Amino acid sequence: MEKDWIVNPAWSDRDVAAGRWGVSPLVAQVMYNRGVGLADDHAGYLSPQLADLFPPDMLPGCREAAVRIAKACCDGERIVIYGDYDVDGMTSVAILWRVLTLAGANVSFYIPHRLEEGYGINVEAIQSLIADGARLIVSVDCGVTAVEAARVARESGVELIVTDHHQAGAELPVETIMVHPGLDGTYPNPDLCGAGVAFKLAWAIAQELSGSEKVTDAYRIYLRDALSLAALGTIADVVPLIGENRIIARHGLALIPRSPFVGLQALIESAGLAGSRVSSYDVGFKLAPRLNAVGRMGHARLGVELLTRATADRAREIALYLQDQNRARQSTERKFTIEAKELAEKSGMTKDSSRAIVLAREGWHAGVIGIVASRLVDAFHRPTVMIALDNGSGQGSARSVPNFHMTEALSKCGEHLRTFGGHAQAAGLRIDTDRVGDFTEQFIDHANNTLTHRDLREKLRLDAEVRFGDLDMSSTEALLGLGPFGHGHSTPRFTTDWVDLAAEPRVVGKTGSHLQATFSDGRSVLKAIAFGKGKMIDDLKQHRRCKVAFEPMINEFNGRRTVEMQVIDLQFSDLQFPANRDNET
Repeated sequence: MEKDWIVNPAWSDRDVAAGRWGVSPLVAQVMYNRGVGLADDHAGYLSPQLADLFPPDMLPGCREAAVRIAKACCDGERIVIYGDYDVDGMTSVAILWRVLTLAGANVSFYIPHRLEEGYGINVEAIQSLIADGARLIVSVDCGVTAVEAARVARESGVELIVTDHHQAGAELPVETIMVHPGLDGTYPNPDLCGAGVAFKLAWAIAQELSGSEKVTDAYRIYLRDALSLAALGTIADVVPLIGENRIIARHGLALIPRSPFVGLQALIESAGLAGSRVSSYDVGFKLAPRLNAVGRMGHARLGVELLTRATADRAREIALYLQDQNRARQSTERKFTIEAKELAEKSGMTKDSSRAIVLAREGWHAGVIGIVASRLVDAFHRPTVMIALDNGSGQGSARSVPNFHMTEALSKCGEHLRTFGGHAQAAGLRIDTDRVGDFTEQFIDHANNTLTHRDLREKLRLDAEVRFGDLDMSSTEALLGLGPFGHGHSTPRFTTDWVDLAAEPRVVGKTGSHLQATFSDGRSVLKAIAFGKGKMIDDLKQHRRCKVAFEPMINEFNGRRTVEMQVIDLQFSDLQFPANRDNET
């Protein structure tokens, strides 16, 4: 699908800022594109500090929850942490479990089964935990919509503390301590993820048990180490990596390789990252998928065990199992993605008359339909709902595009749904099979009335037009040093002007799926790799002149470091040249 290239205009104060900040003009332009102006704290952006984290007392409900949990620790009450089954939920459980274990608390955890229990706090689980002796239940990364579960706990004389970051429903749990960054609009970072909320609560609990704002050395060391878990959850949950989230991610990533947590080290080793720096890419595409896979294909409690009480031997065993589960997930995902693409095209949902995709089928694995929905959004750039049907009911996962708020859209169709919840860009739902048809029609009607034709074209936002000479090693290292990159804080991307092939392109990789080329802008030459774009080689050979949208990268091979381009997209000129054309202009 063709993309709309949107190139940021040159900043008029770029050169002034570059001189004042001690950076290259290109870095200054990228910083400006990320919201840093002349009057802003450029030092805080270039070198974010842990001291700039907001204190836990600023987070609504955090101090009240910490006081209650600290009392439960001291009184020996049985505490159960109730978590979600994704990476954010697993790391949230681990952060709280570890600080309470350090405090000598009587603490355990509970993770619902994705397929059998679904998302959120379910009443049956609460009743079971109470029957087993729980006196205080603390939810992490879920619970803001658990109205009935909170009532059941309250009537049984058991207190439920909810810590969450998801969008609240029309009704909140009553008489419940609620720790949530976005409920009352006062917290400066409403995009804190579940693990971030858990980290702030752990910090407040440590203060309570230390008897002062300054925590003891044992808690201080633990909180520093816990940043690695908070960074995992923050990056995996795809919250905006700006402000406080960027501080957590940046410092936590630096701590991951030397984490004292044996489970995290086993996970790193299984991903082939032992002894290496860990980037946000490594978290998003190597570590997080392994943890998520066990929740999708089996039971997420193994992932939590890995990050909490597992011994070194047990951690290695679990990490290898997670690796196998991830391979099974990948195979299942590939199969269902092919089926879903064919079904979407056959049903006409990829045509101009339909600005959304809703697919439902028996036999689909509910644990992978969220990933498949994301693949369809990538392929067709339409909000997509995938529903796995089984015995008269369906479990669905939804993924969205810009300008289409998914949970608001689902609320418009709420009469057809049993339950739903999530974010602007991702959500989950449950539906009876006999309501799928009506839901599909209403959801697509809403999308058709909300989205324009241009909304269905992917927007490729580029920081600047550059010449190859602008990308020396020093400036490229500085650009990449602005990370971590992710949602809300994207990797620097640029476009060239018209450039020519400087050598014959070729396909590389085991299946020839990647394109390798060398381009000249008339002054300099730069090598490029285009992952997954091997099929573009014929167009490139035919045109031989193009504009390149790319991310700068540093290739390290045999001790030699070179600046190269990772191609995102190509635009060809109308002119075409014979394959044996002399490249000199």
